[in-house]
Amino acid sequence: MVRRLVVALLAPVTWTPPEIDPTDWRTALAEDVVDLLATLSEVETAVAVTEADRWLADAVVWPGTTVHEIPRPTVEAVLASCGRTARPSPPASVGRVEARRGYDQVAVVAGDAPDLPGLTIGKLLRPLTTRPMAVAPVTGADAGLLGAAARLPVPEWLPALDLDRVVPAAVRAAVPRPGDLAVTAGWHRLRGPADLARLDPALAGWDATRTLLAGAGILR
Repeated sequence: MVRRLVVALLAPVTWTPPEIDPTDWRTALAEDVVDLLATLSEVETAVAVTEADRWLADAVVWPGTTVHEIPRPTVEAVLASCGRTARPSPPASVGRVEARRGYDQVAVVAGDAPDLPGLTIGKLLRPLTTRPMAVAPVTGADAGLLGAAARLPVPEWLPALDLDRVVPAAVRAAVPRPGDLAVTAGWHRLRGPADLARLDPALAGWDATRTLLAGAGILR
């Protein structure tokens, strides 16, 4: 059976709405993304943070969730960490930690897409049955990725992937053959004022972000 892991990369956010505390905003975004991951089926889930941001992971993860501490908040660092033993959030048995080794596929998604549909993550993973790598763009933006997924071991040609800056065309230029990369359905991230208009109050979930925005009078 193919073993898949989906990791939320809880990197520092680039923007905070006015009238909202930056720590509260970052925590709400992370909480909603982590809660989304908990609803996924047929995959295991985890979060990744730097040592300085371990507090954020501890504030939002579910008991027993694996937390990967990485040296820098990049996709490559997350993929590299998946080959090592990660420190779980208690309580979790040794057997459960051991069971998280040996993944065949890993997807890394940005931690600032609180209303991300689980189906979009599924579409990011699906091409890995025939291709070594897939990326999902950020909709409504000139640059950035929603996430990236790769088969393990990681391809040697894997380029540096900055989720805030890289575009699918740049990733495609780095692969040996065009067919090695799939560009899947994208989704918006909350990186600026214009992104708030892309939130759909009719969508279920993203309760923490919704509550924070409503309390600040930004969302009604």
